[in-house]
Amino acid sequence: MPRQAPLRQGSPEKRAAIVAAALRIFVSEGYARASMDAIAADAKVSKRTIYDYFGDKERLFLEVIEETEAAQEEGFHALLERTLDSVTATSTVATAPGTGGPGPGAAELEVALIAFGREFATAVLRSPVRAALVRLISAEAGHFPALRRRAGSVGHAQQAIAERLERYAEAGLLDIADPVEAAEYFGLLVTGRVNNRSLFGTVEVDDALIDELVAGGVRFFLRAYAPGPRP
Repeated sequence: MPRQAPLRQGSPEKRAAIVAAALRIFVSEGYARASMDAIAADAKVSKRTIYDYFGDKERLFLEVIEETEAAQEEGFHALLERTLDSVTATSTVATAPGTGGPGPGAAELEVALIAFGREFATAVLRSPVRAALVRLISAEAGHFPALRRRAGSVGHAQQAIAERLERYAEAGLLDIADPVEAAEYFGLLVTGRVNNRSLFGTVEVDDALIDELVAGGVRFFLRAYAPGPRP
């Protein structure tokens, strides 16, 4: 969504306190029932301060979503570097010569995709902030055009994964015509399965089931995008 310049920067600590408090109140009460008085009390600031920083309730709501997501991007990039970026250019052999079986590149890719899927799905599932944000956006998207437009756009995470998948395809590890579409399928098959089972963090899911869902999704994804002739 387009970012609006804040009315007043003020204290970074006070601004962070308002955003954290607003997220808690919006999640627990929903947008319509959430009051600026409750947010001010939770953040331990005056209601006037909230208006000075954010203008009005709608702008506060959208800024809360944007700033919360932005704060998570650094951790997401670190996860990509630890997992998906670990597939090296020197191991890009899709099949072992003379065997028809998986070569070192294919095996390394499967391990990397499973590691990413497990850690990312667990982070969403076990992080109260991530889970709360997903539930909040899902609940309120129908009332905000800016949130509805996101449903048809390529998100930051999807684009970042697409860039990695495109590199794997260029190295011969995958056969992908549309990396952005492939990244969407990857998310649905891997983290999406865990999100659905847990109702986005509402229902507890144990580690063994997370591993099973992620590994199964990765294997399905790799079969769908395996290099070589199509049947």
